[in-house]
Amino acid sequence: MRAVIQRVNFSSVEVDGVIVGNVKKGLNVLLGVGEGDTMKDVDYMVEKICGLRIFEDSDDKMNLSLIDVGGDMLCISQFTLYGDVRKGKRPSFSSAAKPEEANRLYESFVESVKGKGIHVQKGVFGAHMIVDIQNDGPVTIIIDSQRTF
Repeated sequence: MRAVIQRVNFSSVEVDGVIVGNVKKGLNVLLGVGEGDTMKDVDYMVEKICGLRIFEDSDDKMNLSLIDVGGDMLCISQFTLYGDVRKGKRPSFSSAAKPEEANRLYESFVESVKGKGIHVQKGVFGAHMIVDIQNDGPVTIIIDSQRTF
């Protein structure tokens, strides 16, 4: 799994002119599922993302997690995180999981985050979405469950 995590003051996602998810202070998570990903990857990503210490403490040091600050999460499926452009200029998405499996693991991720007591909103899997992100900092972190970077 791959994720782009942004610390936000506000984030929303719209489908067909309707806002289907929005959060205030918290994280915007763009989540991609790769071929061969399993619940082990979901568990790793949930623990890593929910525990990321990217919110400031009273000394203005990044020392607090989403759980610590009581923040929300907007999670949006993003298969394009598996776009491979090493050959040519048009991305190949052959390493992205098939839609049915990707959706199953995406939903498992969302449910696991909710299980930690975090309020989660989400986009619509497979839909064309418009995402509004007010990145705070800006703080943007990239995580890969295979630890390739």
